[in-house]
Amino acid sequence: MVRMSAVIDSRVVQAGDVFYALPGEKRDGHEFVEAALAAGAATAVIARAQAGQFPALLASRLRVVDDPVRALQADAQAARRAWGGPLVAITGSAGKTTTKEMIAAVLGTKIRVLKNEGNYNNHLGVPLTLLRLQPEHEVAVVEMGMNHAGEIAALAAIAEPTVGVFTNVGSAHLGNFSSIEGIAEAKRELARAIPETGALVLNRDDARVARFGEGFGGRVVMYSAAEFTGKLQLAGEHNRANAAAAMAVGGLFGIDAHAALEALAALRPMTGRGEIVQHNGITMIQDCYNANPEAMLRMLAVLAATPARRHVAVLGEMRELGAAGGRLHREVGRAAAASNLDALWAVGGEAEQILEGARAAGFPGPTQFCGSAAEAAVQLRPYLHAGDAVLFKASHALHLEEAVEALRRG
Repeated sequence: MVRMSAVIDSRVVQAGDVFYALPGEKRDGHEFVEAALAAGAATAVIARAQAGQFPALLASRLRVVDDPVRALQADAQAARRAWGGPLVAITGSAGKTTTKEMIAAVLGTKIRVLKNEGNYNNHLGVPLTLLRLQPEHEVAVVEMGMNHAGEIAALAAIAEPTVGVFTNVGSAHLGNFSSIEGIAEAKRELARAIPETGALVLNRDDARVARFGEGFGGRVVMYSAAEFTGKLQLAGEHNRANAAAAMAVGGLFGIDAHAALEALAALRPMTGRGEIVQHNGITMIQDCYNANPEAMLRMLAVLAATPARRHVAVLGEMRELGAAGGRLHREVGRAAAASNLDALWAVGGEAEQILEGARAAGFPGPTQFCGSAAEAAVQLRPYLHAGDAVLFKASHALHLEEAVEALRRG
């Protein structure tokens, strides 16, 4: 198996890397080919249409292809096949990254694991992960995300998973689908890609996910949040479900249950994903990486269970919900009104509908709408006091984490 490290950012090139010149939203990777080669890249993969712009003396270090993105994906598939080990793929509307980290921690108690870093879960991130496979890796754990139908199938065709893990199906990215059932079918593409020699690991608590095993001839393992009785530093019933999924995968690989429980107990929340920050006696729960209605309700439950003098929710706009956005924001507002909050703040765009829903449901506490994270920080600073617990939850595009940082700076 050939060792190689693939990069698409010339700023992180190291000696011997392969640089793929990909088109970007603002800049084109071909602009940085010479810089990547100067930094030590062994080869740059470039588009045939762009080849004429480079000096002839670089020709021996250029690999010319029709489409560098397709080349990256084909190289990743070849690397995965050359490696040939088991690959665990995780998908779902929420909890993918946390579940991936939990599974990697459990499996890592016994075997050497490659996992995708952060949320490298798309048509570029998954191939880049696979191109890091080395002979010493005994299993790969790969998160797969999607915004549209067909994307999971495409990722599965590249990664060729042997185990499929499903967290849940919710309304994330509903704006790109006609219904939640459409989202479920898109997630189910992973189940259809698992060979009958493999296994499906399904969340019994999610009715749609629980049906993904129908017609599958391989092994089906069901899990439930109620089955996990170990200790976690990650708050919320949803994380107990994620941990149960990790335990189920551990069972497939013969991991000792006691070792798995210890590994899960040692995991700390990732930045921006249920992260708890203490500042001047205020408990700030930062969950600002992403947001959808189901995730909002889960984190409101976490806030309600947090001991505090006052409970304050700062909820930002949820993106990619399409025509259902207003209704879904109002539903979150109604749920917030029933969550024993002392105050409710909304940030950005359609989040104002959260306040409308809460008021319509009879929420008696103060409400405030802010147009941005910066404005929210300014308005919250004199309002919050020691003993308060505050939840910050929004789609990543709102950068609500900046409000948390501003409050911490004082």
